[in-house]
Amino acid sequence: MECRQCASSLDRPGDYCLVCRTANADTVVLELERDRATVTALLDEDVVGARTITTTPEDEDDGESNVVELRNFAGLIADEVRRKRPEEVYVTGDRDVVAAVRSQLHYPFYRVEAENPVEHVVERRGEPALEVVEASLSEKLGGSHSTLVGGRAGKRALETVAAHPHVKKVIPGPIDAGGSGSRTGVRAKATRADQHGNVRLLIRDGSSVQENRIVTTAGDRELGERVRADLNDALQETELQE
Repeated sequence: MECRQCASSLDRPGDYCLVCRTANADTVVLELERDRATVTALLDEDVVGARTITTTPEDEDDGESNVVELRNFAGLIADEVRRKRPEEVYVTGDRDVVAAVRSQLHYPFYRVEAENPVEHVVERRGEPALEVVEASLSEKLGGSHSTLVGGRAGKRALETVAAHPHVKKVIPGPIDAGGSGSRTGVRAKATRADQHGNVRLLIRDGSSVQENRIVTTAGDRELGERVRADLNDALQETELQE
Protein backbone atom coordinates (compact mmCIF):
# COMPACT_ATOMS: atom_id res chain seq x y z
CA MET A 1 0.00 0.00 0.00
CA GLU A 2 1.13 3.55 -0.74
CA CYS A 3 0.65 6.65 1.37
CA ARG A 4 -2.45 8.52 0.27
CA GLN A 5 -0.59 11.85 0.50
CA CYS A 6 2.91 11.32 -0.95
CA ALA A 7 2.62 7.81 -2.48
CA SER A 8 5.54 6.50 -0.42
CA SER A 9 5.51 2.76 0.07
CA LEU A 10 4.12 1.65 3.46
CA ASP A 11 5.40 -1.47 5.20
CA ARG A 12 1.82 -2.45 6.11
CA PRO A 13 -1.57 -1.17 4.94
CA GLY A 14 -2.82 1.72 7.04
CA ASP A 15 0.58 2.56 8.55
CA TYR A 16 1.35 6.16 9.46
CA CYS A 17 3.64 7.66 6.82
CA LEU A 18 6.96 8.71 8.31
CA VAL A 19 7.96 10.51 5.11
CA CYS A 20 5.20 13.12 4.92
CA ARG A 21 3.73 12.64 8.42
CA THR A 22 0.31 11.61 7.17
CA ALA A 23 -2.09 9.18 8.84
CA ASN A 24 -3.45 6.50 6.54
CA ALA A 25 -5.94 5.18 9.12
CA ASP A 26 -8.04 7.06 11.65
CA THR A 27 -9.58 4.17 13.58
CA VAL A 28 -8.48 0.72 14.70
CA VAL A 29 -10.83 -2.12 15.69
CA LEU A 30 -9.37 -4.85 17.91
CA GLU A 31 -11.01 -8.27 18.08
CA LEU A 32 -9.15 -9.98 20.90
CA GLU A 33 -9.28 -13.64 21.82
CA ARG A 34 -6.92 -15.28 24.27
CA ASP A 35 -4.87 -16.90 21.51
CA ARG A 36 -5.67 -14.72 18.47
CA ALA A 37 -6.13 -11.03 17.72
CA THR A 38 -7.35 -9.27 14.61
CA VAL A 39 -6.28 -5.65 14.16
CA THR A 40 -8.39 -3.85 11.54
CA ALA A 41 -7.48 -0.35 10.33
CA LEU A 42 -10.18 2.00 9.02
CA LEU A 43 -9.98 5.26 7.13
CA ASP A 44 -13.32 7.05 7.10
CA GLU A 45 -15.69 4.16 6.29
CA ASP A 46 -13.22 1.94 4.44
CA VAL A 47 -11.19 -0.99 5.73
CA VAL A 48 -7.61 -0.29 4.64
CA GLY A 49 -5.89 -3.20 6.33
CA ALA A 50 -6.27 -6.13 8.70
CA ARG A 51 -3.63 -8.20 10.47
CA THR A 52 -3.96 -11.32 12.62
CA ILE A 53 -1.62 -11.95 15.53
CA THR A 54 -1.53 -15.29 17.31
CA THR A 55 -0.03 -16.70 20.50
CA THR A 56 0.12 -19.98 22.39
CA PRO A 57 -1.07 -19.42 25.97
CA GLU A 58 1.05 -21.01 28.68
CA ASP A 59 -0.34 -23.45 31.21
CA GLU A 60 -2.50 -21.50 33.67
CA ASP A 61 -0.74 -23.29 36.53
CA ASP A 62 2.53 -21.68 35.45
CA GLY A 63 1.60 -18.21 36.63
CA GLU A 64 4.80 -16.33 35.81
CA SER A 65 5.18 -17.75 32.30
CA ASN A 66 1.52 -17.08 31.61
CA VAL A 67 1.90 -13.43 32.68
CA VAL A 68 4.99 -12.96 30.49
CA GLU A 69 3.34 -14.62 27.48
CA LEU A 70 0.21 -12.43 27.83
CA ARG A 71 2.30 -9.28 28.18
CA ASN A 72 4.30 -10.17 25.06
CA PHE A 73 1.11 -10.95 23.12
CA ALA A 74 -0.39 -7.62 24.17
CA GLY A 75 2.85 -5.89 23.17
CA LEU A 76 2.62 -7.21 19.61
CA ILE A 77 -0.98 -5.98 19.36
CA ALA A 78 -0.06 -2.60 20.83
CA ASP A 79 2.82 -2.23 18.37
CA GLU A 80 0.44 -2.85 15.48
CA VAL A 81 -1.88 -0.11 16.76
CA ARG A 82 0.99 2.35 17.22
CA ARG A 83 2.01 1.86 13.59
CA LYS A 84 -1.36 3.35 12.58
CA ARG A 85 -1.46 6.26 15.07
CA PRO A 86 -5.28 6.21 15.10
CA GLU A 87 -7.61 8.75 16.64
CA GLU A 88 -9.75 6.07 18.27
CA VAL A 89 -9.50 2.39 19.20
CA TYR A 90 -12.55 0.12 19.46
CA VAL A 91 -12.15 -3.22 21.21
CA THR A 92 -14.04 -6.41 21.90
CA GLY A 93 -13.13 -9.82 23.26
CA ASP A 94 -11.25 -11.45 26.12
CA ARG A 95 -11.12 -9.14 29.14
CA ASP A 96 -7.61 -10.20 30.20
CA VAL A 97 -6.22 -9.46 26.76
CA VAL A 98 -8.15 -6.18 26.55
CA ALA A 99 -6.72 -5.07 29.90
CA ALA A 100 -3.18 -6.08 28.91
CA VAL A 101 -3.35 -4.17 25.61
CA ARG A 102 -5.01 -1.15 27.18
CA SER A 103 -2.21 -0.86 29.73
CA GLN A 104 0.32 -0.48 26.90
CA LEU A 105 -1.52 2.14 24.84
CA HIS A 106 -2.54 5.75 25.38
CA TYR A 107 -5.43 6.08 22.95
CA PRO A 108 -9.15 6.52 23.70
CA PHE A 109 -10.56 2.98 24.07
CA TYR A 110 -14.22 2.19 23.37
CA ARG A 111 -15.86 -1.16 24.03
CA VAL A 112 -17.86 -2.70 21.16
CA GLU A 113 -20.57 -5.27 21.87
CA ALA A 114 -21.61 -6.54 18.45
CA GLU A 115 -21.47 -9.75 16.44
CA ASN A 116 -19.50 -7.97 13.71
CA PRO A 117 -17.55 -5.20 15.48
CA VAL A 118 -15.93 -3.76 12.33
CA GLU A 119 -19.27 -3.45 10.56
CA HIS A 120 -20.78 -1.97 13.72
CA VAL A 121 -18.07 0.70 13.99
CA VAL A 122 -18.39 1.61 10.29
CA GLU A 123 -22.18 1.96 10.61
CA ARG A 124 -21.79 4.36 13.54
CA ARG A 125 -19.23 6.59 11.81
CA GLY A 126 -21.87 9.12 10.84
CA GLU A 127 -23.10 9.60 14.39
CA PRO A 128 -21.94 12.69 16.26
CA ALA A 129 -18.95 12.00 18.51
CA LEU A 130 -19.36 12.38 22.23
CA GLU A 131 -17.79 15.46 23.74
CA VAL A 132 -14.46 14.80 25.44
CA VAL A 133 -13.99 16.42 28.84
CA GLU A 134 -10.43 17.20 29.85
CA ALA A 135 -10.47 18.14 33.52
CA SER A 136 -8.76 17.00 36.70
CA LEU A 137 -10.40 14.81 39.34
CA SER A 138 -10.77 17.83 41.64
CA GLU A 139 -12.57 19.72 38.86
CA LYS A 140 -14.91 16.82 38.12
CA LEU A 141 -15.62 15.92 41.75
CA GLY A 142 -18.55 17.89 43.17
CA GLY A 143 -21.48 17.68 45.55
CA SER A 144 -21.92 18.29 49.25
CA HIS A 145 -20.86 14.82 50.44
CA SER A 146 -17.09 14.84 50.72
CA THR A 147 -16.93 11.55 52.65
CA LEU A 148 -16.27 8.54 50.43
CA VAL A 149 -17.02 4.95 51.31
CA GLY A 150 -14.21 2.40 51.05
CA GLY A 151 -11.26 4.63 51.91
CA ARG A 152 -8.45 4.50 49.34
CA ALA A 153 -10.17 1.80 47.27
CA GLY A 154 -13.35 3.88 47.10
CA LYS A 155 -11.36 6.92 46.04
CA ARG A 156 -9.61 4.82 43.38
CA ALA A 157 -13.01 3.80 41.99
CA LEU A 158 -14.06 7.45 41.71
CA GLU A 159 -10.73 8.41 40.15
CA THR A 160 -11.11 5.60 37.61
CA VAL A 161 -14.58 6.82 36.63
CA ALA A 162 -13.58 10.50 36.62
CA ALA A 163 -10.67 9.71 34.28
CA HIS A 164 -13.10 8.65 31.53
CA PRO A 165 -13.09 11.25 28.72
CA HIS A 166 -16.91 11.36 28.55
CA VAL A 167 -17.50 11.94 32.27
CA LYS A 168 -18.29 15.58 33.09
CA LYS A 169 -19.02 15.42 36.81
CA VAL A 170 -18.85 12.96 39.70
CA ILE A 171 -21.25 13.81 42.53
CA PRO A 172 -20.80 11.65 45.66
CA GLY A 173 -24.01 10.78 47.46
CA PRO A 174 -24.83 9.96 51.09
CA ILE A 175 -23.61 6.70 52.62
CA ASP A 176 -26.20 4.10 53.59
CA ALA A 177 -24.87 1.84 56.34
CA GLY A 178 -27.94 -0.37 56.51
CA GLY A 179 -27.09 -2.89 53.80
CA SER A 180 -26.00 -6.50 54.02
CA GLY A 181 -22.51 -7.13 55.35
CA SER A 182 -21.95 -10.37 53.48
CA ARG A 183 -19.69 -8.83 50.82
CA THR A 184 -15.99 -8.53 51.50
CA GLY A 185 -13.79 -5.73 50.25
CA VAL A 186 -14.70 -2.65 48.25
CA ARG A 187 -16.71 -3.25 45.08
CA ALA A 188 -17.98 -0.74 42.50
CA LYS A 189 -20.42 -0.89 39.60
CA ALA A 190 -21.90 1.60 37.13
CA THR A 191 -25.66 1.11 36.79
CA ARG A 192 -27.95 1.38 33.78
CA ALA A 193 -27.97 4.77 32.08
CA ASP A 194 -30.99 7.04 32.42
CA GLN A 195 -32.79 8.82 29.58
CA HIS A 196 -30.20 11.62 29.65
CA GLY A 197 -27.22 9.25 29.39
CA ASN A 198 -26.12 9.68 33.02
CA VAL A 199 -25.32 6.71 35.28
CA ARG A 200 -24.97 5.88 38.97
CA LEU A 201 -21.83 4.47 40.51
CA LEU A 202 -22.52 2.17 43.45
CA ILE A 203 -19.58 1.64 45.80
CA ARG A 204 -20.00 -1.05 48.46
CA ASP A 205 -17.79 -1.65 51.47
CA GLY A 206 -19.21 -4.35 53.72
CA SER A 207 -22.64 -3.14 54.87
CA SER A 208 -22.04 0.42 53.64
CA VAL A 209 -23.23 1.56 50.21
CA GLN A 210 -22.69 4.91 48.51
CA GLU A 211 -24.58 5.92 45.37
CA ASN A 212 -22.68 8.47 43.31
CA ARG A 213 -24.17 10.38 40.37
CA ILE A 214 -22.07 10.34 37.20
CA VAL A 215 -22.87 13.07 34.68
CA THR A 216 -21.70 12.13 31.18
CA THR A 217 -21.56 13.84 27.80
CA ALA A 218 -23.97 11.25 26.37
CA GLY A 219 -27.31 12.79 25.51
CA ASP A 220 -29.48 9.70 25.61
CA ARG A 221 -29.73 6.22 27.13
CA GLU A 222 -28.12 4.39 24.20
CA LEU A 223 -24.96 6.50 24.25
CA GLY A 224 -25.00 6.44 28.04
CA GLU A 225 -24.95 2.63 27.93
CA ARG A 226 -21.76 2.77 25.88
CA VAL A 227 -20.15 4.97 28.53
CA ARG A 228 -21.45 2.69 31.31
CA ALA A 229 -19.88 -0.36 29.64
CA ASP A 230 -16.55 1.47 29.35
CA LEU A 231 -16.69 2.45 33.02
CA ASN A 232 -17.37 -1.10 34.18
CA ASP A 233 -14.53 -2.39 32.00
CA ALA A 234 -12.19 0.14 33.59
CA LEU A 235 -13.38 -0.81 37.08
CA GLN A 236 -12.84 -4.46 36.31
CA GLU A 237 -9.26 -3.71 35.30
CA THR A 238 -8.71 -2.21 38.76
CA GLU A 239 -10.35 -5.35 40.26
CA LEU A 240 -13.07 -3.27 41.88
CA GLN A 241 -16.10 -4.19 39.78
CA GLU A 242 -18.85 -6.30 41.35
